[in-house]
Amino acid sequence: MSAQVHPSSVVSPEATLEDGVVIGPFCLIEGDSRIGARTVLRSHVVVGPFTDLGEDNELYAHCTVGMGPQDLKFKGAPTRLRIGNRNVLRESCTLHRGTEHGGGLTTLGDDNFLMTGSHIAHDCHVGSSNIFANCATLAGHVEVGDFCNIGAFSAVHQFCRVGSHAFMGGFTVATMDVLPFMKTAGARDTKSYGVNTIGLRRRGFSDAAIEGLSKAHRLLFHSGLLREEGLERTQAELGGIPEVDYLLAFIRESKRGIHRG
Repeated sequence: MSAQVHPSSVVSPEATLEDGVVIGPFCLIEGDSRIGARTVLRSHVVVGPFTDLGEDNELYAHCTVGMGPQDLKFKGAPTRLRIGNRNVLRESCTLHRGTEHGGGLTTLGDDNFLMTGSHIAHDCHVGSSNIFANCATLAGHVEVGDFCNIGAFSAVHQFCRVGSHAFMGGFTVATMDVLPFMKTAGARDTKSYGVNTIGLRRRGFSDAAIEGLSKAHRLLFHSGLLREEGLERTQAELGGIPEVDYLLAFIRESKRGIHRG
């Protein structure tokens, strides 16, 4: 089935619209962009140049994806934005292309749900099956894993990471890395408040995995051990549990530090 384009919309002849695409009223699709099969742009959506939208996405009114980054060093290079499949972007979401010095690419995986006003800045790499509540915001160069919940009006500082299955409470300001599997909240005195038990059970994690993560959190943050002592003891006592191994690797790889318990 060929693409359907409302007569009020403007589509560059250099853009590619795959089968089943629906372009609603008053949209703008710029050149060197691709809209994947069955993707729907409801109305007033702007797709900038050098943007690749996968299949079965749905973009609501006033979303803007693929425009140049908000970076004063950016001089118009043909950097890119790549969006995967089956994502839902509600009203007024914004996703920007990468920068030359940041790798030249911003990515969003599959099956993400971005609520109204969410923002993903340049050179961010966001995984799959994440939920961004209203006005959740990522600064540049942020990495987000899979199955994360980013609370409403939360902000993640540039170069920070959010580990898979993390839960960030509303209005949280993350200036360091957010631990995987854990609940993290706070406007300024941001802390990890233990395992995201409800979320992990909903995702089918075993009781053994959840208990291992709970023990790891206690050893790392409530045992009085120094950082390296806590990591070594947790590895010795709980190493081999895949979720704990990922947590320990996440902490060791951190460049900005982590929000501790």
